[in-house]
Amino acid sequence: MYFSQHPIYSTMPQNLLGIGNLTTKLTKILFTHIKHSLPDIMKEIRDKMKDTESDLRDLGAPMPSESSEKMQLLWGMITDFIQTYKNTISGKYDSKRYVQGNSGPVGAELSGGARIKMNFYNLYQEFEDMRATQEYDDFHIQKAIQMHEGDGLPGFPSVDVFIYLINPQLEKLRDPALELI
Repeated sequence: MYFSQHPIYSTMPQNLLGIGNLTTKLTKILFTHIKHSLPDIMKEIRDKMKDTESDLRDLGAPMPSESSEKMQLLWGMITDFIQTYKNTISGKYDSKRYVQGNSGPVGAELSGGARIKMNFYNLYQEFEDMRATQEYDDFHIQKAIQMHEGDGLPGFPSVDVFIYLINPQLEKLRDPALELI
């Protein structure tokens, strides 16, 4: 009634009025909008799928379902951890520690065992030519053997002789070691 009595709407053709016509027009508008937006939506979906697949590759193989496979995975992880720990302590290069984007071993700071080895090397450079027996002649060694005679098996020098002779030499290295610690 409103449209039939309205001064502008009453002059419009009857085939342009009504819910059926409104539905048809809105469907065409929606279809046109989808047609224009769909390529962008599809591109965004493909990009998201690529990102997700990349993330899945970074995560590695899926978690095993069998308990024996789970145990094998766990042992592998423990073994890798132990090897990395050993490499860190001994100062060996470990390629797993240098991932893309990080500074590699060239110019990288020493860590773990490598740092300790370098410090000990620098500290004990002055002792490089040191010989533990250089201060002892045959008389001193014979005297030490006689002092500890009877402590071991007949015909074999006692371990106590070695300890008696080496302790004074080790004392020379104690202070630099304590200073390093």
